[in-house]
Amino acid sequence: MDAQDGNQQSQQLILGHNVFLLKHPDVPDIEKVRLKGDVLNTVKSNEMTPYYETLVADKVVELDQNVLDSMPAKNEDEIKKLDEKIADAEENLGESEVREAHLAKSLYYIQIGEKGKALEQLKVTETKTVAVGQKMDLVFYTLQIGFFYMDLDLISKSIDKAKSLFEEGGDWERKNRLKVYEGLYCMATRNFKKATNLFLDSISTFTTYELFPYETFIFYTVLTSIISLDRVSLKQKVVDAPEILTVIGKIPHLSEFLNSLYNCQYKSFFLAFAGLTEQIKLDRYLHPHFRFYMREVRTVVYSQFLESYKSVTIEAMAKAFGVSVEFIDLELSRFIAAGKLHCKIDKVAGVLETNRPDAKNALYQATIKQGDFLLNRIQKLSRVIDL
Repeated sequence: MDAQDGNQQSQQLILGHNVFLLKHPDVPDIEKVRLKGDVLNTVKSNEMTPYYETLVADKVVELDQNVLDSMPAKNEDEIKKLDEKIADAEENLGESEVREAHLAKSLYYIQIGEKGKALEQLKVTETKTVAVGQKMDLVFYTLQIGFFYMDLDLISKSIDKAKSLFEEGGDWERKNRLKVYEGLYCMATRNFKKATNLFLDSISTFTTYELFPYETFIFYTVLTSIISLDRVSLKQKVVDAPEILTVIGKIPHLSEFLNSLYNCQYKSFFLAFAGLTEQIKLDRYLHPHFRFYMREVRTVVYSQFLESYKSVTIEAMAKAFGVSVEFIDLELSRFIAAGKLHCKIDKVAGVLETNRPDAKNALYQATIKQGDFLLNRIQKLSRVIDL
């Protein structure tokens, strides 16, 4: 896996995303023709016999017997050469050369998409590895395998392993890289708040180009921040962040999405949001959470609008968002019923009345309730003592 060479994204992760798009029902057929060509070119150039068989079994591509027949012999020849290098290194060379020979075999298994053997060989390579930094590199390879196959259990275990290795030592560069890997895992498992914190910590030290380009990293950072941070934090950490400002203009609709929300330009926000939905839907990591994310963003923007009012007409709110009264009425009804918005609709007057919970009052009520509970317990205890 050419994952850590320069500033290039891993070929395997590009392949994984292309395969995801090939399976996606919303991708146009003409685009799928191009994607299929790219997938087959990658498979053939990397001699990915096991992965090709998986794609055929999943009906992502049609079986081409000539392609299938041409690759296994090349795989066997290459593995034989790698085994010979390992044997030669063990007989004639030092420990570092033995480790490099085993690592080369691990990387070849990763290259051809032989997941099980790749993981086994990485474990063998680890037994030949002493330095913590080099052990960490092996964990990064395992994490890339996890993201390629979207094996969330493997990713979780590898992150835990990496953290335990850092207790033995490890440099800051690798620690910062791990934050991005963990942030991506958190985002893929719908833990957007933790993902936001990890991404924001890595903005100025980003080097994990093997996962995705910097523009994609900023895209994920902004999307997760909008539903995780309050207005003050969003302004300090995202809206005014120089690292984000230099890149955000290159990503369609993202700048309008962020700034129109902060500047309360709700009509512009909805237009930008509509432009971003396709990107979110066609993203391999965000796609499973598409509906959830759409709901959370709308909760944030509706809550922000209602924060300024004790009561407001439904017509005024609909006009502010550039939508119909019927749409806003239906939307708010759902969110109120789900407990996402603290307001009520006066259908007769066509007015929204907010009933935001008072934090001090809630704390007072909780204290009274706990006090009553404590008094009851003391009374029961005193009866026992009297007996």
